[in-house]
Amino acid sequence: MKNLLIIVCIAFSCFLKAQGDGYELVWYDEFNENGAVDSEKWHHQTQLPNGGSWYNGEIQHYTNREVNSFVSDGTLKIVAKKETFTDQGFTKSHTSARLNSKFAFTYGYVAVRAKLPQGVGTWPAIWMLGQNITEQGGYWYETNGTVGWPACGEIDIMEHWGTNQNFVQSATHTPSSFGNTVNLGGQNISTASSDFHIYALEWTENSLVFSVDDQVHYVYEPAIQNANTWPFDLNQYILFNVAILPEITPSFTQSALEIDYIRIYQEQELSLQEINKRNSLLLKPNPAQDTLTVQVASKFLGANCVVYNLTGQQIFHTTIKEENFNIDISRFAQGLYLFKVTDGANEVTKKLVKR
Repeated sequence: MKNLLIIVCIAFSCFLKAQGDGYELVWYDEFNENGAVDSEKWHHQTQLPNGGSWYNGEIQHYTNREVNSFVSDGTLKIVAKKETFTDQGFTKSHTSARLNSKFAFTYGYVAVRAKLPQGVGTWPAIWMLGQNITEQGGYWYETNGTVGWPACGEIDIMEHWGTNQNFVQSATHTPSSFGNTVNLGGQNISTASSDFHIYALEWTENSLVFSVDDQVHYVYEPAIQNANTWPFDLNQYILFNVAILPEITPSFTQSALEIDYIRIYQEQELSLQEINKRNSLLLKPNPAQDTLTVQVASKFLGANCVVYNLTGQQIFHTTIKEENFNIDISRFAQGLYLFKVTDGANEVTKKLVKR
């Protein structure tokens, strides 16, 4: 029964994405088989890359043991534990896990439903690195590694620090801004460690849009795109991990990043008819902040223009009277919307991002 429900949920999710922007599901893990992590989809990254340590002063060993990463009751658990553990000639006081996806892609929509660990000193992340990174021990190093960090580009879909329990952050790292980057944004999530939330990334040729439960909190869209500002035109892969920082509280024993699913969508290959259909409705700019300019084909004069939020609630309606017109969206909440134009015989829907 559970497997049937998962299939129905995936199908419905694919339907919504396809209706909204021509996406189709290309890779996913629903974590519904108890036991070890699926080795056909995931690689455990355990090799210490920085002498005897990981970066940023982290104090954990990453292991491939099931006590640190496993699937049970429909979710993946990445468990950070307080324990003495020796590996690669170094003894550390904590263990955890770091997973690399064996799938890499360029552009798309990533959705991860997750519940975060807690405890001062914990640092969980859902993030991406360029497939071309030269980091020994990473899954793609031997076959694709050509450049270092940050030239490979890094996309942080979600980061959370136990020192700031109710705040989640997204960021990008590029040659123009890395380490203490200025390219970041976040929002307060009071139930980040008690409830599941959907952490998402919309990655296009020109922008990265980050959201939690469809509420956008950051858009990276540099005015000048080059190798310094935009290394995001090549394949990236997914990482899940929980790091431990030196300020971990002495009373900490263990806590887990729990992931219900990851789903990656990409645009379908479109026929000429579908391309013409999509070009019959243009939204500018997108993402938009206060004013949206709408351009429609003449066949849609007199048609209905409706905007829905992603719960299906209609929040705007008008009748189209001219081929170019403006809509005041300043009162829309930040987030993702479906913009639909229909005259009964013809219909086109596009995604709208409100900053």
